[in-house]
Amino acid sequence: MSRTVRQPAKKIVLAYSGGLDTSVILKWLQLHYQAEVVAYCANLGQPGSLAEVERRALACGAVKVVIEDLRDIYLRDYVYPALKANAAYERRYLMAAPLDRPLIGQRLVAVAHAEGADAVAHGSTGKGNDQVRFYSAVVAHDPGLRVLGPAMEWELKSRDDEVAFALEHGIEIGVGRERPYSFDGSLWGTSTECGPLDDPAWAPDSDVFQLTRSARDAPDEAEEVVLRFERGLPVALGEERLGPVGLVERLTELGGQHGVGRVDMVENSLLGIKSRAIYESPAGTLLHLAHRELEDLVIDRDTLHYKELVSQRYAELVYYGQWFSPLRKALDAFVDATQEHVTGRVKLSLYKGNATVLGREAVKPLYSYSLATHDGRDRFDHSQGEGFSYVWSMPQRLAALSD
Repeated sequence: MSRTVRQPAKKIVLAYSGGLDTSVILKWLQLHYQAEVVAYCANLGQPGSLAEVERRALACGAVKVVIEDLRDIYLRDYVYPALKANAAYERRYLMAAPLDRPLIGQRLVAVAHAEGADAVAHGSTGKGNDQVRFYSAVVAHDPGLRVLGPAMEWELKSRDDEVAFALEHGIEIGVGRERPYSFDGSLWGTSTECGPLDDPAWAPDSDVFQLTRSARDAPDEAEEVVLRFERGLPVALGEERLGPVGLVERLTELGGQHGVGRVDMVENSLLGIKSRAIYESPAGTLLHLAHRELEDLVIDRDTLHYKELVSQRYAELVYYGQWFSPLRKALDAFVDATQEHVTGRVKLSLYKGNATVLGREAVKPLYSYSLATHDGRDRFDHSQGEGFSYVWSMPQRLAALSD
């Protein structure tokens, strides 16, 4: 195979997952950039063994492997702000990967500085979204650092070419024709893409899913859970206070057992390409549902309706790789202001792939029983209804009179 030597780099820090793509990239960078490669892996609670990731990186020729436990930072500083904003891309995707890319990009810069590297690299292909997320995160912290995307410039045109390269260079292959998917994940959620999933009409097999049982195999008895929030942040499961990692891990297990948290969607990528993916986020599904229900109880109508617009824009900023933008920081200030009274508890029922609300309570609810009820305790002044309706409908009255 011909080899083109690019502008040499002394040392490159590669965002490394241990999968086929980044393993091939690690070797490819050594050959084509004549560089030492430091493999960087963020522990975000992803499936698999981090010890195995380290072993594979060293076997591929990495001069050093850096593994950092970022689970708590990831949830506190990235996932939870998005949760408070109710951010879900195109209403369904809870964005486990888009929320971790800016953190990984930020840490790539820090490791590059510590290791004396003159470049960082990632495994994005160029026609997805991650190349923008990684690049934007890196330049937000060091505009002078080189950002390499081998999968956007190399001679390998297909996944089969990558497998052939791996076999030629003695790289272990963790993917086969019988399970040709691309897997990604963190403790907030997982994604499965490629292979037969590229056909949006194809019904996914059971081996596509990583965290959740099928509804058919879920328990025949419903399970109730109570989630407690303080100022918009989840703090407890029932009466047990838990930190972010412990809470999310518990909810992932509970939701996954009951088949809760699956999303099969065709989404619009940053480039405008429609792509199909399977997403699983049991904990995210439960927390988002409970958080929205509690907000409905305590936030006034106008603020709540406006927050829906903010939620959509917030999700777009995350998905589009603009986490470190001034707008996202400004939206956080608005979101935080709306969370002042989002304190209370929500009871959910988990059953056969569904999560339903059984009840909600708040410390300072705006809900008034005497105004909402239609029984004998009704204290609403119904006589004011006609005057209010007359004034409210004035634009329609004027339009009708002018015809």
